[in-house]
Amino acid sequence: MKQLSQIYPLLLLVTMLNGCTTIGYYSQAVSGHISLMISGQPVEAVISDDRTPAALRDKLAISRQAREFAAQRLDLPIGDAFRNFVTLDRSWVVVNLVAAPEFSLEPHRWCYPILGCQAYRGYFRLKDAQEEQALFHARGFDTFIGGVTAYSTLGWFDDPLHTGFTRLPEDRMVALMFHELAHQVVYIPDDTAFNESFATSVELEGLRLWLMEQGKPGQFRQALERLARLNQTLTLVQDFSTRLAVLYEKQGSMPDDQLRTHKADLLEQLAQAYQQISESWPEPGPFGPAPVTLNNANLALFRQYNQHVPAFRQLLRENEYDFAGFYQAVDELSRKPEPQRSELLADLSERFKENL
Repeated sequence: MKQLSQIYPLLLLVTMLNGCTTIGYYSQAVSGHISLMISGQPVEAVISDDRTPAALRDKLAISRQAREFAAQRLDLPIGDAFRNFVTLDRSWVVVNLVAAPEFSLEPHRWCYPILGCQAYRGYFRLKDAQEEQALFHARGFDTFIGGVTAYSTLGWFDDPLHTGFTRLPEDRMVALMFHELAHQVVYIPDDTAFNESFATSVELEGLRLWLMEQGKPGQFRQALERLARLNQTLTLVQDFSTRLAVLYEKQGSMPDDQLRTHKADLLEQLAQAYQQISESWPEPGPFGPAPVTLNNANLALFRQYNQHVPAFRQLLRENEYDFAGFYQAVDELSRKPEPQRSELLADLSERFKENL
């Protein structure tokens, strides 16, 4: 009965919302999450079922160990998260839509109860995302739809494990579990960059400790190599984002046709630069295999998810890798006004670079 009792607040929330579009969106969100919750089976039952493939049984056994490690070593609030397992008929659990004006890198923001405003909108059905994407296209926005392997309900519900996790290599599955659990520690409405960068820092350090305990430090070196490739891409994106921002400031003083031409040139240069640095990489980079098509929407999303990771890694270092102390420091940082918070994060990032 616990799952049903968790569902009632969601149903009540939907009935209180006004507007057909809003009701339609929250209805699909609620029905999608309810479907996910009620279709789960206890992980223990799946493991003990003789019909369960050996590879899945092994992954689920690892997930149990990672869950306990998260609680004991990383001080993460696991509650009843990841106790149930759901089989999905797709590689993603939801898809996110991102939209940005034609001449801006500031994404459109959707606002939600409790969660605040975010730069993306999640859908359980791809068709629903594509229908809203078409509305933004009609308004001249750049858009991007991407599959999401997992999401967190911030502890409001018992998030299940699912095949989006277990289809990943072992180290990435464990890292993703740490990432999603970290969202329950600190979450700031309206600050996607803060939230995701914090969770990624917990994911990275948690993965390092996990792999050391498992006697697999080489896999963490691979994770750091992936992070280095991500940072290369971020540096490239930040450079071109600055150039695009300067261009977009000319809106109103330069004809739109000229703006579009210069914008297209810059985005093509960025795509070519990304292709050049990724040619020697052993696996596809953050934007996938080259050649890629880039626009304001996917650039805005990429920047938000990665820009503060060095800052949080430095803050963890300064707390001598004591996670409880680190979380307290992050919580204190989250309570600062946004300008002061951004300034402190920038200072932490600089200190991290100095200590490399």
